[in-house]
Amino acid sequence: MNIAGREIGAHMPPFMIAEMSGNHNQSLERALQIVEAAARAGAHALKLQTYTAETMTLNLSSAEFFVSDPNNLWAGSSLYDLYQQAHTPWEWHEPIFARARELGMIAFSTPFDESAVDFLESLDVPAYKIASFENTDLPLIRKVAATGKPVIISTGMASIAELDETVRAAREAGCVDLILLKCTSTYPASPINSHLRTIPHLGTLFSCEVGLSDHTLGIGAAVAAIALGASVVEKHFTLSRADGGVDSTFSLEPHEFESLVVETERAWQALGKVLYGPTQAENKSLMYRRSLYICSDIKAGEVFTIDNVRAIRPGLGLSPKYLDFVLGKVAKNDISRGTPLTFELL
Repeated sequence: MNIAGREIGAHMPPFMIAEMSGNHNQSLERALQIVEAAARAGAHALKLQTYTAETMTLNLSSAEFFVSDPNNLWAGSSLYDLYQQAHTPWEWHEPIFARARELGMIAFSTPFDESAVDFLESLDVPAYKIASFENTDLPLIRKVAATGKPVIISTGMASIAELDETVRAAREAGCVDLILLKCTSTYPASPINSHLRTIPHLGTLFSCEVGLSDHTLGIGAAVAAIALGASVVEKHFTLSRADGGVDSTFSLEPHEFESLVVETERAWQALGKVLYGPTQAENKSLMYRRSLYICSDIKAGEVFTIDNVRAIRPGLGLSPKYLDFVLGKVAKNDISRGTPLTFELL
């Protein structure tokens, strides 16, 4: 499959998505700087989130509208205030997308309601992402799928039954190109809770491309995901965690994202194919294997023994496996020390 002409799949280097989320800290200038830094770091795509506080929740003070878990990154915040702080103003989307395209990146977004889909369609985005918390919102999924564009869905928290409903809804509504991202919806996520072995199972179960939406710290989980068959990795991106921001704690800085791009591509290259025997590059190394050599001058008719034959490097003589066969045989003619032993010398 492809998004905006960029092929995605096991035959291609991993597709790396830089997620801006709310790390612009309500500054368009900073948002554009993030776009530029992501491009320099090697991101293939830049992703936003499209919502307003009003489309996400209600501005109420009752307990269920606050983040109450003391271990939550956003503990004590009201949902409304959190989304108000984190949202990307809709009028920023066009200049952000334009700058990303100028720098060679694919630009798209995650809509959180149907009005966001209509807005993003007016900007002709090339693909859509469905967030984990919306992966059971079948009306939204149908709306997105009906555009006929590629759909990327994070699978965080979803059971197999829920994912089956989600995938069926998407495909029945017109989605042809589907990517499922293994995701752990905690912020940050623990590697212990990541369960990356689910990735190949996802691909087999739903016959689609698979990847990782990664909220762990660092790049280790993403590299492991590539080894397990992921063709897409999404990571939150910021200019500097020290600058703060709603998602900064689990976001990569530019130099880290650059390492992510490099190391995931190395992991992909290293997968190769099932292969035994020397590669073409290893052929020159064959001469440095051990082989049987004459280690003392020998006269014609003299018996080969462990005192005058040894397995050493380089590998120009008989294989060491022939040592027992050679011992006890006699030399056909005089042989100098340092001569590789061959059958012709017996």
